[in-house]
Amino acid sequence: MPNIKYKPVTAGRRNMSVPTFEEITKKKPEKSLITKIKKTAGRNNTGKITVRHRGGGNKKKYRIIDFKRQDTEPAKVSAVEYDPNRSAYIALLETDTGKKSYIIAPQGLKVGDIVENGAGVDIKPGNSMPLQNIPLGTFINNIELHPGKGAQLVRSAGSSAQLMAKDNGMAQIRLPSGEVRIVRLDCRASIGQVGNIEHESVRVGKAGKTRHRGRRPTVRGSAMNPVDHPHGGGEGKSPIGHPGPMTPWGKPALGLKTRSKKARTDNLIVKRRYDK
Repeated sequence: MPNIKYKPVTAGRRNMSVPTFEEITKKKPEKSLITKIKKTAGRNNTGKITVRHRGGGNKKKYRIIDFKRQDTEPAKVSAVEYDPNRSAYIALLETDTGKKSYIIAPQGLKVGDIVENGAGVDIKPGNSMPLQNIPLGTFINNIELHPGKGAQLVRSAGSSAQLMAKDNGMAQIRLPSGEVRIVRLDCRASIGQVGNIEHESVRVGKAGKTRHRGRRPTVRGSAMNPVDHPHGGGEGKSPIGHPGPMTPWGKPALGLKTRSKKARTDNLIVKRRYDK
């Protein structure tokens, strides 16, 4: 799906590109599958800001996505919709009995296609099954980490993982980051690549679109006073004055590894994303 680039009639339009939304077939969401999202503006229950640079933004409803895919009844794709809560598009499924649900729409899924879940279904985009029933080398998405918990990996637009090996009840999966991870064979995954693959090439173009998404302006630490940030102070454009970047509270930032050295899932990672 290509993006639209406008003529530079204004400063904001000059660098802006937007999706064509040609895959979208339904504008309003299914009423039975939406719920409220409570805005917090980055504040906790006492009213203090605990997450900076959050607030404002357009009002939106949450679409309830079926990440578990345990329904064995075949369903027909009745619509492809936009979801303001994620980069991927979503597909509205409807069974013969009238049951409706949303799933993450894979690349190539169209209105009228039949989507199935289970061990013996075909290997085609949108179908969901346990890893033990998926052939080696297949590209997959929406992968479970724990059987029955629901998909947690590879859910963003244009992403896909590859099933590399199976052995002793475990599967090796190469994730989009390059990390190779072990997952149980009885965990489910969906076939194909997540749709909306042109999402990464969209250019915001103006500050207002970021505000519409609930992101407020960010001030550089080096532009602050020393009392406000460790990078602040100095005459002119001064260096930060530390061996490495720091947070406003004096903790190391930008590149510091925060993963626990005693993480219990370390033995499930075959190859790290940064290993060569």
